[in-house]
Amino acid sequence: MVVRNAQRPDAKLGRLTQPPRIMSARRDSHDPTAHHRTEPTLGDLDQLDAPRKPGDDGLPHVTVEPRREHRPADGAGRSRRRNRRWMVVVLLLLVAAAALWFNQNRLRNMLPRTDLNNVLSQAQAALQQGHLDGQDGTSARELFQQAVALEPDNDRARDGLHQVGEAELSQADAALQAGHVAQAAQQAAVARELLGGGSDVDRLDTLISRAQASQVQTADLVDQAQQALAAGKLDGPQGAGALYQRMLQADPGNAIAAHGLDQVGNALAARARSAFDANDPVAAGASIDALAALQPNNGALPALRATQAQLRQQHDVARDNAIKQGQDALRAGRVAGAGDDTALAYFKAALALDPDNAQARDGLGDVAQALTVQANASIDAGDIAQARQLLAQAAQLAPKSADIAAARARLAGHAAAAAKDKAAVADASLPLTQPVLTPQQSATIAQLVQRAQQAARNGNIMMPPGDCAYDLYRSALAINGNDAQALQGLQGLSAQVEKLFDQALAAGDLVQAGDRLATLGQLSPGDPGQAALGARLASAWLDKAGQQLANGDRIGAGQSLEQARKLAPNHPRVLDMAARLQAGQ
Repeated sequence: MVVRNAQRPDAKLGRLTQPPRIMSARRDSHDPTAHHRTEPTLGDLDQLDAPRKPGDDGLPHVTVEPRREHRPADGAGRSRRRNRRWMVVVLLLLVAAAALWFNQNRLRNMLPRTDLNNVLSQAQAALQQGHLDGQDGTSARELFQQAVALEPDNDRARDGLHQVGEAELSQADAALQAGHVAQAAQQAAVARELLGGGSDVDRLDTLISRAQASQVQTADLVDQAQQALAAGKLDGPQGAGALYQRMLQADPGNAIAAHGLDQVGNALAARARSAFDANDPVAAGASIDALAALQPNNGALPALRATQAQLRQQHDVARDNAIKQGQDALRAGRVAGAGDDTALAYFKAALALDPDNAQARDGLGDVAQALTVQANASIDAGDIAQARQLLAQAAQLAPKSADIAAARARLAGHAAAAAKDKAAVADASLPLTQPVLTPQQSATIAQLVQRAQQAARNGNIMMPPGDCAYDLYRSALAINGNDAQALQGLQGLSAQVEKLFDQALAAGDLVQAGDRLATLGQLSPGDPGQAALGARLASAWLDKAGQQLANGDRIGAGQSLEQARKLAPNHPRVLDMAARLQAGQ
């Protein structure tokens, strides 16, 4: 653009009176943009101050020349158009190739593959029929694996193998529930191989491992039970019957255990019959009770029960008569001696019929007490020989009786005094006085009495030998048979044992309570209060038998019942519990 600089000063306005006039721009033929733009023209700027016509805004008129597009030469345009077409074609080819790559399996399945389709169809049919695995090439697993070999990326083949794994897992679970542990383990291994593991497979493997361990334990029980049966060890916690029952609890369908249990039942029935033939109703009753606890529906039980009831009735009548005659003889003073009409003879006959009869045992204790009373009277009368003979008889019936031990101590002291008196009579120079204990003997007696009292407080009444309260008191009385503390302590042991019995019974230790009751029977044979203690212990055993029966422990209930029967054979609850065991309730 060219601006002409002709101008003149204006004296009054102080400005240019002839502003520069902008002419139309010229296009430079050398300007590379000349084809793309047009310069505007403003016209005459002097017209700005001229009067304006209506609608004239006074602005200079701008003239814009029309824009011209620059068109390339015809050859270059055609070349670019061809390039664009080739780029589009290449792009379409790439898209088509990608589509083919990502959908190759679908496209491949669209192609006719007769061999692959046949294999897949056969595999699917085998899967539906439950023919999952095998070695002849017709199982679902083998056919799907063949399909994978033909086409490793085939989705139908891979999904089919997964379905086979799920089916194997389901069948393995069912086999385990049915007790077929080996089959379950085999199918679980196939499932793990096809499924690659998983929580369900791990859970099943754990259950199979437990079942296998149980099978090993069952095999051990079989050996133990067979050995016990061969040795004739039929009842008890480690007897053949209990071992076979444990096997059946772990595996209810175990044929070996069921057959073994039948063998034990037959052996117990035969043992009961032999006891009846030997006139031993106690042994027969124990075998019958064990059989009832083991096999309540055993076919031999009704006949055995009938025989037992008949013989028991006969024995009960004979036993009761013997006990009554023994008590009559005791009141008549026929305590012991020659003949069959003494109290001792009658009570022994009753025990022969019923060895565990409490009344017969108490009768023998009464006999021992009566003999002890007679011995003390002989000692007081100075008849040392008669006293010694009576105490020897009493000691055979009650060797641990505290009264007999005290009487023997008195007897020893009187015998020593009598010997000294005899010597004094022979030598008139010796004084006729009782021997005086030395200080050392007195100290020894005091020490022994103190140890005996401590042993009694600790519950060591009859055990351990030599250091129990009973033996310590007797040791003190061996030094001085008339020592008051030793005599009082020895005869007071029965009361201490009764307290220990109460404590054991309250604590539920029935075995310990039974031991205390037996000790009491040794210390105080014939004590009538022991019958009440025995009845209390029998009730506790019957309570335990009821709990065991409610928990399904028939063997334990039978053993508890037997303990109660020994203590109180005629207790009404004993008969009731026996009936419940017999009925299998």
